[in-house]
Amino acid sequence: MNTVLIILAFVCLLVAIVAVFTPVPPAVPVAWGGLLLARLSGYVAVSNSLLLWSAVIGVVLMVFDYIFPLLTTRHFGGTKWGVWGCTIGLLLSLIGLPFGPAGLVGVFFWPFVGAFVGEFLKQKDPTTALRAAVGSFLGMMAGIVAKVIYCLVLLILVIVGLF
Repeated sequence: MNTVLIILAFVCLLVAIVAVFTPVPPAVPVAWGGLLLARLSGYVAVSNSLLLWSAVIGVVLMVFDYIFPLLTTRHFGGTKWGVWGCTIGLLLSLIGLPFGPAGLVGVFFWPFVGAFVGEFLKQKDPTTALRAAVGSFLGMMAGIVAKVIYCLVLLILVIVGLF
C-alpha cells in the first residue's frame, strides 16, 4: 500500500506541473495532495509544519492567481470588460487542449485575444485595448510562473525526502 501511495504522490505532482498550464484540474491542490500522499506513504518524512506552511502558501498562491491578472489588467488601463474577455478566452482555450501542443498555445493566445476584444468593445480604442490585453497576459504569466515554482518545490521536497 505504501508503494501505491508514493506512486500516486508522484503522479499527482507530475499532473500538477502539467495542470499549471490548464485551468482544470487546479494545480496547487493537486500538488499539495501529492505531498500529503508522500507523507502518508511512510517513505517520505514530511513534518506537520511543512504540510501546514505548504497549504498556507498554496492558498495564498491560489488567491494571487485570481487577483493578480485583475490587478495587472487594471494597472495597464483595463476594465472589467478586459478581465471578463480574458476569462472567456481562457474557457475557449479548453476546447483546444486535447489537441496537444497546439492546444497548449491556445491557453496563452485566447485569454490575450479575449482581453483585447473585451477592452475594445468597451473603450473602442485599440491602443488601450492592447495595453490592457498585455496587462492581463502578464498577470496570467506571473501566476503560471508562481504555480510552476510551487509545484517544482514540492516535487523536489518529495524526491529529496525519498532518498
